Amino acid sequence: MLRRQFNQSAGALTGLALTSPLAALAQSKPPADGADFISLDQAAPTEGGPGKVDVVEFFWYSCPHCNSFEPLLEAWLSKLPKNVHFRRVPVMFRPTFEPQQRLFYVLEAMGRLPELHKKVFYAIHVEKQTLDSVDQVANWVAKQGVDKAKFLEQYNSFPVVTKARRATQLQEQYKVDGVPSLGIAGKYFTSGSLAGNMQRALQVTDYLVAQASKGAKA
Repeated sequence: MLRRQFNQSAGALTGLALTSPLAALAQSKPPADGADFISLDQAAPTEGGPGKVDVVEFFWYSCPHCNSFEPLLEAWLSKLPKNVHFRRVPVMFRPTFEPQQRLFYVLEAMGRLPELHKKVFYAIHVEKQTLDSVDQVANWVAKQGVDKAKFLEQYNSFPVVTKARRATQLQEQYKVDGVPSLGIAGKYFTSGSLAGNMQRALQVTDYLVAQASKGAKA
């Protein structure tokens, strides 16, 4: 979902829908800078330590394309090379995104993210629940067996507020213009709109990970 499309209805969204693997494989040319991906003018912060290639998925729980991308991403993660450090970063294109952004980091802090990450997508896109405010996300997590008071304490805690702020800063450093999208090695950015679809974006990511692992410029 492109940044400019967040004010449109989900039914009108186009451009990042997933296509078949065969369509992605048909594009056999090596990924090109400025076409399939963009090289950053200034390096973004990375995590993972020496010898690791940092890969970031930028997403938003309410984005239908992010929801559709999850199974494809999980299949890709199941074959992740050992030298890749993967992390998810929730975006905040406008203030109303903040409750979901902090929700992610609270669940992470409470050790509930592996269990509830998919359920947030399911609640929004299948059950059609609205999780756009602090009260709504707090009431939802309480129904999942999370202590509401402890959730709200974490929600307003310095570590969670700091992580949310850094997530937004990283989003700006990568010049994220839509989700789902991927940042690689603090140097490169790709997305479905650049690569053609998210299947191809993952192939571009593999290529950039290989280049970063060799210390070569893509």
